[in-house]
Amino acid sequence: MALLDEWRSKAYDTEHNTKESLSRMWDDYFAKEKEIYAELLKDPDKEVKGSVKDLAETFGISVMYMTAFLDGIQESLKEPNPIETMEEDTEVSLAFDKEMLFKNMVDAKAQWLYTLPEWNDIFDEEKQKDLIREARTMGTVKKPKKIYPNDPCPCGSGKKYKKCCGKK
Repeated sequence: MALLDEWRSKAYDTEHNTKESLSRMWDDYFAKEKEIYAELLKDPDKEVKGSVKDLAETFGISVMYMTAFLDGIQESLKEPNPIETMEEDTEVSLAFDKEMLFKNMVDAKAQWLYTLPEWNDIFDEEKQKDLIREARTMGTVKKPKKIYPNDPCPCGSGKKYKKCCGKK
């Protein structure tokens, strides 16, 4: 079983774990995750890479927690890791896009991560506000303006929509 499948079966197993034990596990994971991000953000342009096992040892966490971390940061990486098939000896990279990482943290509502003080050395307050605004509109779906039969045709022909592109 690939590491990611193993992690997901453990992290979301309500059949064999109580809500309290899962909650404690997630609280512990989030605390470790925060420490890792604080460390990575101290030198955000440095590419940290190695095997899953080596990175887990470097950050002082279990391989399962490293797997969860890799799953969480995946969408913010410059080059995606093979997380679906990775094993302990799979080489991975933590080279991330700073703006994308910040926006993904906002989108995930992970306030404990996007308010880390290390971000202040990367983006000024105004830039952080702009990124928060962008992140909050990333998932917003805007409906196109409805075109009625007597409206001018959007193709620019000058005809009414019903006499131009709206013909059936």
